Amino acid sequence: MAAHTDSTIFNILHQNNTNGLQVFRGDSTGWITLQPHPGALVIVIGDLMHILSNGLYLNPLHRAVVNQTQHRLSIVYLHGPPSSVKIGPLPQLVDHNNPPLYRPITWSEYLGIKAQYFDKALTTISLKNEFMDAAADDDSVKID
Repeated sequence: MAAHTDSTIFNILHQNNTNGLQVFRGDSTGWITLQPHPGALVIVIGDLMHILSNGLYLNPLHRAVVNQTQHRLSIVYLHGPPSSVKIGPLPQLVDHNNPPLYRPITWSEYLGIKAQYFDKALTTISLKNEFMDAAADDDSVKID
C-alpha cells in the first residue's frame, strides 16, 4: 500500500505476527518498520483527529510493504463521524495565541478533497497555506 495518512478520526489495526507496517519519521531516520506484538492493537491517528486537535496530534505517514517470505494479514476498523457533521479545531484548543489551523469541513467534503489532492488535502483546507500566503503577498491584485 502506498504511503498515506488516514482520512478518519482514528483507525484500530490488528495485524498477525508478520511485519510490514512502516511509519515515516521526518528526521533523518526515514521509514521505520513496526514490529507486531501478539494480541496488540495499533491505533493510528487520522487527518480528522489532526484537524480536531488543531495540529496537536500528528497523523502519521505510513505504508504497508510486502513481506517476501510470510503472508501478512491485517484487519482495520476505521472510525469517523457521520458524513454531514462539520469537523474543525476544538474551541478549547483555539485562542489568541493558537488560532485555528483548519477550516471546518464535513467528512464527506474532506474525502472528496483527499481523492483529488491526496497528500495535499490538509494543505487545501488550511487557514494558512502557501496558496493563501502567495495571494496575500501579491500587491499586484487590487480589489476596489
